Amino acid sequence: MDPIASVSSALLSPTAALGLLVALLTAVLVRYLLPNGSQKPPYPPCIRGWIPWFGAAFDMGKAPLEFIARAREKHGPIFTVLAAGNRLTFLSGKEGISAFFSSKEADFQQAVQKPVQHTASINKEDFLKSHSSIHETIKLRLSQNRLHLYFDRIRNEFSTRIELLNPEGTEDLFALVKKVMYPAVADTLFGKGLCPTGKGKLEEFAEHFWKFDEGFEYGSQLPEFLLRDWSQSKQWLLRLFKKIVIEAEMNNPLEETSKTLHQHLLDTLKGNSTYNNSLLLLWASQANANPVTFWTLGFIISDPLVYKAAMDEIHSVFGKAGNKELNMNEAELKRLPFIKTCVLEAIRLRSPGAITRKAVQPLKINNYLVPAGDLLMLSPYWLHRDPTLFPEPEMFRPERWSKANLEKNVFLEGFVAFGGGKYQCPGRWFALMEMHMLVVMMLYKYEFSLLDPLPKQSNLHLVGTQQPDGPCRVRYKLRK
Repeated sequence: MDPIASVSSALLSPTAALGLLVALLTAVLVRYLLPNGSQKPPYPPCIRGWIPWFGAAFDMGKAPLEFIARAREKHGPIFTVLAAGNRLTFLSGKEGISAFFSSKEADFQQAVQKPVQHTASINKEDFLKSHSSIHETIKLRLSQNRLHLYFDRIRNEFSTRIELLNPEGTEDLFALVKKVMYPAVADTLFGKGLCPTGKGKLEEFAEHFWKFDEGFEYGSQLPEFLLRDWSQSKQWLLRLFKKIVIEAEMNNPLEETSKTLHQHLLDTLKGNSTYNNSLLLLWASQANANPVTFWTLGFIISDPLVYKAAMDEIHSVFGKAGNKELNMNEAELKRLPFIKTCVLEAIRLRSPGAITRKAVQPLKINNYLVPAGDLLMLSPYWLHRDPTLFPEPEMFRPERWSKANLEKNVFLEGFVAFGGGKYQCPGRWFALMEMHMLVVMMLYKYEFSLLDPLPKQSNLHLVGTQQPDGPCRVRYKLRK
């Protein structure tokens, strides 16, 4: 028999083909599972998991914050995690933090482009064309020297919504905060009644919006067909915002000072992904402000000494707290620094599990070479638990902020909750003002007592302010 024909026949046989496939798969798996010790230059230690593509995603997803802590303890200040097709390289330590915020090779836009596309259906070209101008617009319009343009409006909106609460009752504290925060902020930034904030429309909108918010982290990474309910709420919101944008543009005034923040955004976009970015604007205004306000009130109410200190400060500025309307001005809010430190301490303790950049070129950090294409991850949550920077890091200690120069908006060393570098949170000054204000107004108006222990944070999320892992019922009653 012809030797060549014999070989060809063997190669074409089902048994041989199956054997070849098994051999190839085995080679791929062995290469995938073997450590990188022989590679040069040295890459960071790598946690690979055992399933190709998924990698360590399942282990990490069970409790991401704890996973990061264990990995850092085992591998040191820099390590890589393979998860869902991505290489996530976690950084800490001075050199890692400096590279994350300062290196030209660590790019914010490239890191967030795909999550933005997944959550708001903004394609890459449109995102890269408009992101920088959107950031600069919001940074300008919500800058410290323009906050006075929003102060009376947001105070009046808060006052209106607080008046709609019952004189006394029992309710989950987070739900109580949302009842006031969402409609007040939406009416302030988008214009009165443009978003559904009235009784007749609020219930359906709230159902979809909070479902969108709760699933935002998963929606930013996974295909929509795996998240059916979340996808339906996302599409419902996008259809709604198409209508909202039409109305906002029809009523867009010529005078700069008469425009809402949303109308300034639309002017910047010039028709580019308007309703998609409008949804993101609303989400960004709610996703962190609501849980931070909840945590601030929860920490204050749960500690009798802190609660007394907060009320003493309110009394020193406004006299005896009571059920009358509180028409505070900017100067009076500035005379309440202790409550502002409570807000900042709540932010420190419940900061995001991770923020991200993308390595667009190889980066040398701590004698390791981080390959181009890696997503660089920095954990504010764990950085804020560095005992050398924050003694007794797990404790709620507002007094630690006495070392910061808050009058000049200088935070404590190591505090990175608002990011750093070029793309710090552009709305941070407005957010601090509104949260500070709402905490003061609710404490002034109501007496609170906890019916449940203050819950711990959920360990299931990396994106955004940490959420409570259980209910937190309070009894509230109008002060007399």
